[in-house]
Amino acid sequence: MSTIDHIRNFAIIAHIDHGKSTIADRIIHKCGGLTEREMKEQVLDSMDIERERGITIKAQTVKLNYKARDGKDYILNIIDTPGHVDFSYEVSRSLYACEGSILIVDSTQGVEAQTLANVYQALDINHEIVPVLNKIDLPASDIDKTKKQIEDVIGIDTSNSIECSGKTGEGIEEILEQIIKVLPSPKGIKDEILKCLLVDSWYDSYLGVVILVRVIDGKISKNMKIKMMSTNQEYVIEKVGVFTPKPKNIEELNTGEIGFIITGIKKLSETKVGDTICEANKPLKNALPGFKPSKPVVFCGLFPVDSSEYQKLKDGLAKLQLNDASFSYEPEASSALGLGFRCGFLGLLHLEIITERLEREFDINLLTTTPGVVYKVHLNSGKVVELQNPSSLPDPTLIKFIEEPWIKATVITPDQYLGSIIKLCQDKRGIQTNLSYSGNRAVLNYEIPLNEVVFDFNDRLKSMTSGYASFDYEIIGHKEGNLVKLGILVNAEPVDALAMMVHKDFAQSIGREVCEKLKDLIPRHNFMIPIQAAIGGKIIARETIKGFKKDVLTKIHGGGARDRKRKLLDKQKKGKVRSKQFGRVEIPQEAFIGVLKINKEK
Repeated sequence: MSTIDHIRNFAIIAHIDHGKSTIADRIIHKCGGLTEREMKEQVLDSMDIERERGITIKAQTVKLNYKARDGKDYILNIIDTPGHVDFSYEVSRSLYACEGSILIVDSTQGVEAQTLANVYQALDINHEIVPVLNKIDLPASDIDKTKKQIEDVIGIDTSNSIECSGKTGEGIEEILEQIIKVLPSPKGIKDEILKCLLVDSWYDSYLGVVILVRVIDGKISKNMKIKMMSTNQEYVIEKVGVFTPKPKNIEELNTGEIGFIITGIKKLSETKVGDTICEANKPLKNALPGFKPSKPVVFCGLFPVDSSEYQKLKDGLAKLQLNDASFSYEPEASSALGLGFRCGFLGLLHLEIITERLEREFDINLLTTTPGVVYKVHLNSGKVVELQNPSSLPDPTLIKFIEEPWIKATVITPDQYLGSIIKLCQDKRGIQTNLSYSGNRAVLNYEIPLNEVVFDFNDRLKSMTSGYASFDYEIIGHKEGNLVKLGILVNAEPVDALAMMVHKDFAQSIGREVCEKLKDLIPRHNFMIPIQAAIGGKIIARETIKGFKKDVLTKIHGGGARDRKRKLLDKQKKGKVRSKQFGRVEIPQEAFIGVLKINKEK
């Protein structure tokens, strides 16, 4: 067995699509973790949706044995992390379990916004960093320019950076040698009492909850009785193992190692990520610092198109939550859409992935309401209410002020698009805090309300810059805003599913746009339908859908026709009034989807 000095724990960090999973594949292959026959692309991306979209959603770990050029045997524990901003909580957890990071930068694209965010997270916890320039086999690769960007924008020395290609495998051995040379071995005391960090947990239908752990001090072995410090619950370890990348059962995990344990826990809620695990009969005085729990920032309602699928949706959400503790839901009823759930997500990509998995894995047709963020409503009584759903806003007379979440956004863009991006950020009520240059690329920092970004910001940014700009954000807190609830009334009935919180300055234009859109999408009825946008009792926009008109006068000829026509028209008018009073306006699914697609432009 190798000593602790021969262990290296490291994370692979990079922007989306810069080649993290591909380089992880090459390292696994080089170290003989899988045979040629077992290798496939993105071997660590186990979910179908990860493989199809070509993104990593869950961080994955692998333990590999590597014989270095100096003839010694080393143990390498790799954590492959996601690159997307929505899953940055996965990155922060993974970094805490390691001593160093490999920073991968695409030599054709250069430093991107997410590269910065992940590097700063790693530097904050004193990681050693090995810079790697990937995709050098491509004709567009510019190594010198990329090195200069890494030095200018991030401030890391690139004199010992490694040039490699995840596709051809060139430079992979140099990466492994550099890991051994530059990254530190774990610090820990083998003979101390057990101190262990709970890095991640997920549900397996055969084994129950699988817990990924990093042993800080001591060792963890089979049949040991352990205690979770946050819940004070005690369990007996049934299995100890590592991923090579296939799960492999072993007798014990020693100081500095990363592996999994199974204790027969059936509920994921009993394993809190970032918790400290110790021996039941040798408790620790102080727990490890752990990491900040992930908090949902985007909320929306999920409703089944067919109300008979409600139970199916409920079961599907419960199963998805088993493997994704960052996703939350609670029942919700809507007069327009029936029974459904109010769900919380880490961002729009997270929302998209959960809805796609529900539709695909559980065969449910879903309707999603407008995504919104959490507002803090300060009442005159001094009480603060967290508002997730605009339709449950308290009476305006009781409200002192409303606070909305703000973010610090970093946009990296080629400078020819700078003007249009600044305009976009200002249209979204952004406040510029910094602008710097590295070569012909600008690094823009803005403070923007999250509500303005959540909807279509990323899409518009990508389309106006032909995909060259990259965007990353972090939440910085709540600020007071001049916000109002925009209600939509169809035939004088409020449609709670279309209610939204908007800035007062934009309320009229958004209200007009929603009314125009609904006018096109709601089919005509036998009676006239008014569509109105309102703030409280004040109507700020209106459109009218004309009713069908039957010609009741065609068969009337001869004497006294005028009086007979008048009688028939009056009779028709009374019928229309009655049908408007008792007739129900069916709002089709396309109308809700159409309103979701409205660009919230000024």
